[in-house]
Amino acid sequence: MALPSSTFNKRFAMTPLLRLAHVSKRFAPHVAITDRLAAWLGAPVETRTVYAVDDVSLAIGKGEVLGLVGESGCGKSTLARIIAGIHAPSSGEALYDGMAIMSSARQPVKTLTKIQMIFQDPFASLDPRLRIGDTIAEGPLAHRLVTRAGAPDYVRDWLAAVGLPGDAAERFPHQFSGGQRQRVAIARALAMKPDLLVCDEPIASLDVSIQAQIVNLFLKLKRELSLAMLFISHDLGVVRHISDRVAIMYLGRIVESGPTPEIYRSPRHPYTKALLDSVPKLTVDGTDVVSFKPIEGELPSPLNPPSGCHFHLRCTFAQPRCKVDAPRLDHASQAVACHYPL
Repeated sequence: MALPSSTFNKRFAMTPLLRLAHVSKRFAPHVAITDRLAAWLGAPVETRTVYAVDDVSLAIGKGEVLGLVGESGCGKSTLARIIAGIHAPSSGEALYDGMAIMSSARQPVKTLTKIQMIFQDPFASLDPRLRIGDTIAEGPLAHRLVTRAGAPDYVRDWLAAVGLPGDAAERFPHQFSGGQRQRVAIARALAMKPDLLVCDEPIASLDVSIQAQIVNLFLKLKRELSLAMLFISHDLGVVRHISDRVAIMYLGRIVESGPTPEIYRSPRHPYTKALLDSVPKLTVDGTDVVSFKPIEGELPSPLNPPSGCHFHLRCTFAQPRCKVDAPRLDHASQAVACHYPL
């Protein structure tokens, strides 16, 4: 039986596994040789900074699945890579179980193996020259989670856990379908015995029938292993099905977060409502029709984000205050960053 939202929030608030506090990430492009020469000669050179993640604070509890939703280019993947220790935040702090994910030298903490990442394209994330068994065993052997003698059985156990036969260990990535390769990527991550999986659109490149299998696999792992997950997806239906809580991201900022049923039942931020309205609906009031309302306008460039509320250029509820004053995420169970919430 599903927990009431108040009970659910208390349960995970007491055991934060991951905590981000005011995390931002900015990318300054490399200056080309021609630009350096122009600057040396005294010509003006424009340097533009990409504001990928802007003052994000969130937490994930032990055994909790947080769904992260937003349009392409809003910073979801950058945030995922900060959590996984691939990128260092430009400001703010990212803590796993109270320990900084990045050291003071801006290097991932070597003992931090409890966070594993699953990428969108399994073919690109698997080494084509390594057999699947070697790919899965490489990390556990390096961190002494298994002996070399026990590695074959260890690999077969994890292949079985994700629904693949034991003889798959002898094959190469190109010998598998897309769904099977994603299962291999999941097995590789699970072999490190993580507490937190960072899933960056793990089903986006798969056929619809295969997507259902992978989603069911994630639900099985969540239930049996009590894994915490950050699950990034464009598919609002999948996020609703798999997530305990949902965070909505727009142009580098979290604009709304809360328990999944509340977000889908009564969104408070205009952008969240616009996202839900843009999902095609096949039936309306029992009548078979196709209905959807696309979001007006385009996502602004992170090179030059709007002042104030980033969404005010596309928001039908925007007021003059929204153009100059950036709203902060409140501390309600269904938190929203909006001056005039719905």
